Amino acid sequence: MKYISKRFPNVIANDNVTFEARTGEIHALLGENGAGKTTLMNILYGMYQPDKGEIYLWGRKVKIRSPRDAIRLGIGMVHQHFKLIASLSVAENLALGLRNIGILLPVYKVKRFVENFSRKYELEIYPDAKIWQLSAGERQRVEILKALVHGARILILDEPTTVLTPLERDKLFTMLRRMRNDGCSIIFITHKLKEVFLISDRVTILRKGKVVATLDTRSTNPEELAKLMIGQALPRLNNISDPKSYERREVLRVKDLYVLNDRGLLAVKGVSFSIHSGEIFGVAGISGNGQRELAEAIVGLRAVKSGQIVIEGEDVTNFPPRKILRKGVAYIPEDRIKVGIVPDMSIEENVILRSYWQRPFSGRVFLNFSFLNEWTTKLIQEYNVMTPNTKIPVKLLSGGNMQKVILARELSLHPRLLIAVYPTYGLDVSATQYVHSLFLKHKEQGNAILIVSEDPEEILALCDRVAVMFNGSFLDIKSAKNLSVKELQLMMAGIKI
Repeated sequence: MKYISKRFPNVIANDNVTFEARTGEIHALLGENGAGKTTLMNILYGMYQPDKGEIYLWGRKVKIRSPRDAIRLGIGMVHQHFKLIASLSVAENLALGLRNIGILLPVYKVKRFVENFSRKYELEIYPDAKIWQLSAGERQRVEILKALVHGARILILDEPTTVLTPLERDKLFTMLRRMRNDGCSIIFITHKLKEVFLISDRVTILRKGKVVATLDTRSTNPEELAKLMIGQALPRLNNISDPKSYERREVLRVKDLYVLNDRGLLAVKGVSFSIHSGEIFGVAGISGNGQRELAEAIVGLRAVKSGQIVIEGEDVTNFPPRKILRKGVAYIPEDRIKVGIVPDMSIEENVILRSYWQRPFSGRVFLNFSFLNEWTTKLIQEYNVMTPNTKIPVKLLSGGNMQKVILARELSLHPRLLIAVYPTYGLDVSATQYVHSLFLKHKEQGNAILIVSEDPEEILALCDRVAVMFNGSFLDIKSAKNLSVKELQLMMAGIKI
């Protein structure tokens, strides 16, 4: 890719970018959220057309007008936000656009195709499952498999390990190394510096739409990459609070909870725990073990089959979401696009989704647009949301900036209980640390936080106590300071320590 530039209204996403990926290499692409990484790769995949610049594949100049052109040329992309059709099965999604499997697409043939590729790349997936029934981690694996099934020789991965545990990540990396050794070019977008050194041969850093540097991975270090990416060294966080500054009380109690998943099967099986003020309680586990259903039951988005949920001393089991949220509960959902925001609405409209009917955001009939603009401007400055203005549709923001909008909306309500499911999903190292600092500050103010995460390091850095969820149940609840990353990884795999 030579001299690529792409401008959106009031934003220069890519500014004269030159990027090269070699045959048989894994090339990491680093940058803060909004730095232009995904835009650049969307141009390579044909989703955007560059304002200027040229693309060459294997020395030949090409014009990529659409994803179909990209797929025909052997380019596959696994997006950060999934592109699957929720109402179709895994096999049906993978069959879309396939060549050489016949006109009528017999079901048995597609299933066999899926099963063969799943075994080959250690991505075992049930081909008859509907996409809407799958967890985020399972959907991610379908996306990876879909690119492979379509014959990609250049594979673009946008934050591919976000929903994977370290054990699953290691399997993915083994597969990617095998593909690299077969001559594939793999472009790996990630915000995790550790992954750059685990998997990549070279790394390119983007900042504010421009290439800062391209380095051999073996010749650099995490400190240098972090500084190149954000322009400064990262400060250290300290998970210490003063319990004397607030009254310690039980904020949430869950007792013997049973919850069904979308398939009508038990996803949460007899879970019991409590969270107190000034505490961060972590739920660790591989995606699909009931974490999402547990969080949705607590905030009223999913019916409780049996058991009890108590918030601030009141039984709120099977209360509607609005009634639960009005009790001082905030919710950061797993799927920010489908649940956390309304993509076509503006940033202003999204930040008041939970309070638009209240003063001073509205009078009896109309919204107070003047105050709304002031309020939103204050929030985007406080939470460092990268946007040209407050009125653009939130769907035009990067994934990290979308997450900041959700965080700004929820935390601005000063909740006594915050439920955060994969809160740093797809965020770069700087944004991740910023979110962590917000959580620690919220804890220090005497509030309770429930964090669901698949990142053992994140769990141990933030949480006071950790529950490991496996097959719908809590394997154990332990003090975070008494656990190592390795021990937590083993427990997430179902091994009791």
